[in-house]
Amino acid sequence: MLTRTTELAIQALLLIALDASGEPMTPKQLAERLDCSQTYLSKILGQLVKAGILTSVRGAKGGVHLGRKPPRITLLDIVEACQGVLLGSFCSPEEGQPQPCSFHHAMREVHDHMVATLSRWTLSDLLQRPARCGAKDPAHRCRMFFEGCKEHLDDTTIRG
Repeated sequence: MLTRTTELAIQALLLIALDASGEPMTPKQLAERLDCSQTYLSKILGQLVKAGILTSVRGAKGGVHLGRKPPRITLLDIVEACQGVLLGSFCSPEEGQPQPCSFHHAMREVHDHMVATLSRWTLSDLLQRPARCGAKDPAHRCRMFFEGCKEHLDDTTIRG
C-alpha cells in the first residue's frame, strides 16, 4: 500500500522531528542515519519541500527542517507528496444505468476509508511511539525502525 519512498519519507520526518538541536538536517546526515542512498533521499526530501512539509535552508549550515508543526502534517499529506493524489479507478455508470456495479461501491468505500484514516493520523501521533526497537528477527522489526531510534525513544523532547 505504501511505497518504500513513502516509508523513507516518514522515517526522515520522524528523525527531523526527534532532533532536539533545532538545526536543519542535511540529506547526508539523514541518509547515514536511515542507511539509504543520499541521492534517493534527496529526491524524497525535494518532494516534501515542494509539498510544504519541509522547508529547505541553503548555505553552509543548510539542510531541511519541518515546514509545519507535527500535528499539522497528516499521513495523507506525506503519501500524496510521495505517491501522488489518491485517486480511485472506478467504473462509471453508463447512460440509462443509474447504479454503478457493486465493485464500484466497494472500491469507493475502501478509498474513502483510506483517505479518512490517513487524514486522521499525524506526524505528532507517530511521534508518540516512533518505533518498536529490539526485535531480534528482521522479519518482525518495526518498519519505522532506524539506527539510533532507541536513543530517541528515551528522549522526551520532541520538536514542534
